[in-house]
Amino acid sequence: MSHVGVPRGTVRKRRSLALLTAGVLTIPVLAGCSSGTRDSARPFPQDIAPAARDLVADGSSVNWAVDALPATFNAFQADADSTTARITGAVLPTLFPLDVTGRPRLNPDYLESAKVIGREPKQVVLYKLNQQAVWSNGREIGAPDFVAQWRALSGKDSAFWTARNAGYDRIEKIERGADDLQVRVTFSKPYADWRALFSPLYPKEVTGSPDAFNDGTRTSLKTSAGPFRLRSVSKEEGTVTLARDPRWWGDEAKLETLVLRAVKPQERAEALAAGTLDIADIDPAAAHRIALAARDGGAAGQPLTHGPGSGMTPADALRSWALAHGSDEEEAETARAARERNRVAAAAYGAEQKALRGYAVRKSLEPAYTQLALNGETGPLADDRVRRAVARALDRQELADTVLAPLGLPANPPGSHLALAGQPGYKDGSGALGDQNTKEAQALLADAGWTRGGAAQKPKDTKAGSEAEKEKAQQKEKEKEAGGAAEKEGAAGERPDASKKAEDGTEGKASDTAADRTQDTAADKEKGGAGRKDESASDEGTYIVGEDNKPGEGPGDANGSRPGAAVHILAPAPAAADQSAALLRQAGALTDAKPASGTEARADGAAEEQPSRVSAQDKQPGGAAGAYAPAGTAAPAPASVRGPLGKEGKTLTLRFVLPSGPGSQPLRSVGEKIAAMLDSIGIGTEITKVPDDSYFKDHIASGDYDLALYSWPATAYPATDGRPIYAKPEPATDGSLLVEQNYTRVGTDHIDQLFDQAVSELDEDAARDLMKQADARIWAAAGSIPLYQRPQLVAVDKKLANIGAFGFAAPRYQDIGFKKTQAAGSPANRKK
Repeated sequence: MSHVGVPRGTVRKRRSLALLTAGVLTIPVLAGCSSGTRDSARPFPQDIAPAARDLVADGSSVNWAVDALPATFNAFQADADSTTARITGAVLPTLFPLDVTGRPRLNPDYLESAKVIGREPKQVVLYKLNQQAVWSNGREIGAPDFVAQWRALSGKDSAFWTARNAGYDRIEKIERGADDLQVRVTFSKPYADWRALFSPLYPKEVTGSPDAFNDGTRTSLKTSAGPFRLRSVSKEEGTVTLARDPRWWGDEAKLETLVLRAVKPQERAEALAAGTLDIADIDPAAAHRIALAARDGGAAGQPLTHGPGSGMTPADALRSWALAHGSDEEEAETARAARERNRVAAAAYGAEQKALRGYAVRKSLEPAYTQLALNGETGPLADDRVRRAVARALDRQELADTVLAPLGLPANPPGSHLALAGQPGYKDGSGALGDQNTKEAQALLADAGWTRGGAAQKPKDTKAGSEAEKEKAQQKEKEKEAGGAAEKEGAAGERPDASKKAEDGTEGKASDTAADRTQDTAADKEKGGAGRKDESASDEGTYIVGEDNKPGEGPGDANGSRPGAAVHILAPAPAAADQSAALLRQAGALTDAKPASGTEARADGAAEEQPSRVSAQDKQPGGAAGAYAPAGTAAPAPASVRGPLGKEGKTLTLRFVLPSGPGSQPLRSVGEKIAAMLDSIGIGTEITKVPDDSYFKDHIASGDYDLALYSWPATAYPATDGRPIYAKPEPATDGSLLVEQNYTRVGTDHIDQLFDQAVSELDEDAARDLMKQADARIWAAAGSIPLYQRPQLVAVDKKLANIGAFGFAAPRYQDIGFKKTQAAGSPANRKK
């Protein structure tokens, strides 16, 4: 992920996003639950082929796929990614790793104990370190390392290019206890999420000076303390090699080396078949190929019913043979060449399938959920009634079933923005918004002024005849006097630029909703228009769901364009490096391997995208206007009545931005399902396909969208990590909008207050209650709608143990290895 418009050293970032990585309304029943999920739901179990350490062989090496080589080994820098997180998990101290329920647990390899020993007048935490814990250079891990990391991350010294300081900025002092193995941390303000601090813990050699912190860990990490240490980085081979740390005092790593190999997601099935990978996160298409390989292994000698040439009918085969052996030499040569190409492709595919039989697909649910984001900054979605209408139109259960049921995973729509099923404090708060209900959605839209005939109405401020011409001339004269810099945006009362909106408060912040009532009037919210013209759309272009435009009347013309005000974006956290590195990859994990609607299966098992065609006219009942009909048949309704809703001459059309890359077809399919659901209540959807590399940076982060799909990883520390995602945006001094990570631009003072109270509440039960209240109000504000927990599919060599789909839990790297020989005469342990 990117941060835009913020200089290094001033960026505050989420502490953790485990990928990756918040209007208050009157809420009648805060404890209400939807029928889709249960508060007592358990987490889906991890799938890692567990084995006791004495059943795992010593030695050997494993190749584990990553998206890319890390830009830095410093997890506290803005460009840290998922590979950075994986490396630091293996080579640096994590004091409180997560367990299978997503709860932080004390790590005895580094800590004997850690607890709050004082609450008044200040919170004091005492850490007692494992007496055997040492850095790879032989120095003991102690208080100086804690002090150096605090000073680097406190935010008080801008020379340190830090990406986050949450929690560290609340520390008042750190003192040595009876010795360096006892660390007393005193907080200036209570901090409930203190367990989130000092993970990963870096040696003072890294955090002790700005130069070492900023540049010293970009390409190397000389001092570490884990079961593995960094041995080498090869940009040519695209590998990072970790080796056993001889100074590690805990259980010795079973593997001699662990190689992280950069392989693109779309190339992983081929790499697995070639034997260059042992472990890889894969998409449903690759998982389907592995499943087919396992099935075909039980049908020895039988020809494959899939792959190149499998779709050829007997008649096709006969014709091909006849052409290859015909009298027309030129045609015969062409046919023979085609048959040879097909034979070679089929043989290669068959060999790959045979190799894939050595892998198993480990399945679980990722600690992350996919959401529909509704941009509430300007346009129709600035009105909370329209946002709630969109949310009430969605059948979340249908979307979850579509994504997860074919994979054999539970399809329960998430009931919380701040926890996932099975985590402590999880509660289904979606009742604050309500379940899918078409009539309620339509009523909300009507209350907001969007009606079937609204698109044909004249704007209220439109004046006819000489009076209008006179006002027009007067306005032109005023513009000349002011320098002629402003541009008129129409007769609907729209502001000509973002600066005026910043002056009266309608731009530069997201208003509180309903119960908080600090929001602008509904009329003010409508200023700015409903749609935007896309200057960077891909060649795939756009199409409209629920709207047939007349020539020259595109949705951008009708609704105006989004002001291009600068936006300060605060970068996300490193452990959510998953969000940064896998944001676009999530598309491949959205549906099963079967071709989605609008796709056609290819011989190699992938899905080939077909052009999408969605027409409102096709969906409308009855014949075309003017067609013959039996006597007494009512005339067709005017197009304006049958089309999308409108208000004061504007159609209700929302711009739905989706990535255009070949691997993103499943994501687009989900978006098209959502568009169809919105079409049913009269909301038109302009689906804009943009290049993958600009999807997040140029659209989500910058606010150039109405609707979008992206994921947030779960966290064990919602009070810290959730606040920047749901914090009410505030205008900066230059008129731009400071949104932190709240890319929906929807928030309220009340939600902020609940986060602030929770992060200072040392009673865990009380803090969780505050988070449940905050979540209910986030649901009611309808800025983001969780749709489903993402599937986690990992291809793993069948002989490997203690590795696969971990779910919430952190890997225990020292336990990963190949299983010992199970019986006499079986193949020898794999050596590489």
